[in-house]
Amino acid sequence: MDLLLWRHAEAVEGTPDHLRELTERGRKQARKVARWLDDNRPKRLRVMASPTVRTRQTVSAFTDDFEIITALAPEHGVSDILAATGWPEGRGAVLVVGHQPTLGRLAALLLSGQEAPWSVKKGALWWFTNRVRNDETQTVLRTVITPDMI
Repeated sequence: MDLLLWRHAEAVEGTPDHLRELTERGRKQARKVARWLDDNRPKRLRVMASPTVRTRQTVSAFTDDFEIITALAPEHGVSDILAATGWPEGRGAVLVVGHQPTLGRLAALLLSGQEAPWSVKKGALWWFTNRVRNDETQTVLRTVITPDMI
């Protein structure tokens, strides 16, 4: 299974949190990563987004074919994302468009075995895959892309 974690691009400050929109810079960040994803996307990609405006705007730069998943909202945690995606037993690939600090905590869990307050930059994409080697399930970090790298 492939699991792609995409943090929403830069958004305006303010309240209510769920209604915050992307800034002009955020829209550019989203378009850059979307172009990279379009060129490098895995086959059979299921796309999920948090119900917030900023995540829906970020993912819309890539596709209009996505699911809004309440379990990806900012108030939910790592276990909610894992349950929603089916990681690691699932098949194919899932793209999650979500939020800090949850995406950073999930990245830490996948690579180190425990949650930690890792930082995922605004607009960044982390791509994980899992494999079995010598009867051991391993998580592999395939790539990390930030908008300023593209």
